[in-house]
Amino acid sequence: MVRYLYQVLRGGPPEQVFAQILAGFELTRRDPRVVGFNLVQPEDDPIPMGDFTLHMAMIDSLHRLYPDVPITLHAGELAEGLVPREGLRSHIRTSIRQGRARSFGHGVSVIHEDDPLNLLREMAERRVLVEIALSSNDVILSVRGAHHPLATYLRHGVPVALVTDDEGVLRSDLTREFRRAVDEQEVDYPTLKGMVRNSLQYAFAEGESLWRDARTFTPVPPCSTARGGLMGPACRAFVGANLKARLQWELERALQSFEASRATVARARPVRRP
Repeated sequence: MVRYLYQVLRGGPPEQVFAQILAGFELTRRDPRVVGFNLVQPEDDPIPMGDFTLHMAMIDSLHRLYPDVPITLHAGELAEGLVPREGLRSHIRTSIRQGRARSFGHGVSVIHEDDPLNLLREMAERRVLVEIALSSNDVILSVRGAHHPLATYLRHGVPVALVTDDEGVLRSDLTREFRRAVDEQEVDYPTLKGMVRNSLQYAFAEGESLWRDARTFTPVPPCSTARGGLMGPACRAFVGANLKARLQWELERALQSFEASRATVARARPVRRP
């Protein structure tokens, strides 16, 4: 199954950017293969920086005509020394509030935003997903290790997922991103598992979610233990009617299989005695 995000080149003249944003809204409304749009090209370039407020106003204005079109953006792919200090103060907050982003990529500059703690609380409450691209942030922004905000997002309960950004450009894949999260960010398995679940929970897939509470990953009533769990007839009927829930159900089955296989390996491994 393949779905698309329409890409808007934000480095052009305002009239071209507006036309592309409008096309993104219209395509998403008309073609089920297109699930949303994003703004691409470097956020620190002069035009995207100078026209940032205008671009957000364009999205906000068109959102009123297309309220059901989901929006994801690049926001906060910035670092100290890359742009003036003023340019670090509001891109993430404005992308959420005026740009209407349900999710956004990077978010590296979050701690430089005005009142960052309140912003993090707002993101956690509104369940705005941050797509974390560790290799990309290292190569492009030279932000890595303890200087990366991943731990900050996790500590404040903001939902996050791991992404590759551009696999071909960065010579990376998701396996490498997961290894970096473990090796460099000391992320444990339950947190990785939550990130994988988030990638579907906040995806622009049609239908209802498998989770009644996405913070604790509590299943919806038809899939509760009292109704037979994930393999019960009520749950199977529910996932059959909701694409998002079906994708999540398939992930849960895969996770259960993986964890069972690792438990078997652990039991079979010989114990070394001194």
